Amino acid sequence: MAEIRKVAVVGAGTMGNGIVHVFAQNGFDVTMIDVRADALEAARKTIAGNFDRQIKKGALAEADRDAALARIATETDLSAVAGADLVIEAATESTELKFRIFEQLDAAAPAHAILASNTSSISITEIAARTKRPDKVIGMHFMNPVPVMKLVEIIRGLATSDETTSAIVALSERLGKTVAEAQDYPGFVANRILMPMINEAVFCLMEGVATAESIDTVMKLGMNHPMGPLALADLIGLDTCLAILEVLHRGLGDDKYRPCPLLRKYVASGKLGRKTGEGFYSYVA
Repeated sequence: MAEIRKVAVVGAGTMGNGIVHVFAQNGFDVTMIDVRADALEAARKTIAGNFDRQIKKGALAEADRDAALARIATETDLSAVAGADLVIEAATESTELKFRIFEQLDAAAPAHAILASNTSSISITEIAARTKRPDKVIGMHFMNPVPVMKLVEIIRGLATSDETTSAIVALSERLGKTVAEAQDYPGFVANRILMPMINEAVFCLMEGVATAESIDTVMKLGMNHPMGPLALADLIGLDTCLAILEVLHRGLGDDKYRPCPLLRKYVASGKLGRKTGEGFYSYVA
C-alpha cells in the first residue's frame, strides 16, 4: 500500500477542522473540503486560534504553527480529493448524506486511496457498499476536541482489509493517538456506552428526578467524570445525540436505546446545545 502523504478531509465543522489541525501539525499536507466557503474560512480561523492557544501553553512554537497553517489548503468541490492518499469524511451524522458522499469520493479519489469515515455510529459495512473499494473503507472515529483527545476508535467493515487496517492504525499512532479497535456494530464502543448514559440523564431530567445541575454534579463528583452527561450532550450537539440514538435503536432493535421524548422536543425546538447558544444549559452571554 502506498505511503500516506496527502490527506483530504470532507467537512469543516468542529470534527473536520480538528482533524485537519492534527494532520497539519504532524507534517501532512491537508486539503479541507466543504461546500460552503464561509465554513472553510471560519474553520481556518478556528484552527489558527487553537494553534495560538497551544503556543501560549508552550506546547507549540510560532514557526511550527506557521508551517502547519501553510500545509492546509481549502476547496469547495469534492474533485479536490484527486491527489489524496487518504480521505476522511467528517460530515453531519446522516446516513443518506454519508452514502452520497462516499459514492462521490469513490469516483473522484485515486484507486489506491483509503476512504475513512469519522462516523460515530453508522455502519462502515453499509458505507463501504456504496463504493467499488470496500476493502479500502474504514471507520476512523476521532474524539472531540480532536487536538486534545488521544483516542481514535478504528472500525473495520466486513470487507476492510488487514492492509488498510494496519495502515490506519500506524497512521493514527504517528498522530500521537491511542487506537482502540472495534467491530462494526451500531454505535461501535464509544457511543453504544455513552449515548444510553446521556439518554438516561435526559429521562431523569424529564421525570423531575433532579435538575440538570444536580444530575451533572452527581456524575462529576460521584463517578469522577470530567463533564456531566447533560453538559456533554450540549457540547456534542443534541441533534447529533438524537441521530446516534436513532441509529442504535434502529440497528439493535432494543427499546433501551429509545431516544427520550424530551431530547426530541429540544431538537425540534432548535435547542441543540452550545452551537445554538442553548440546550440543557444556556450559553448566551
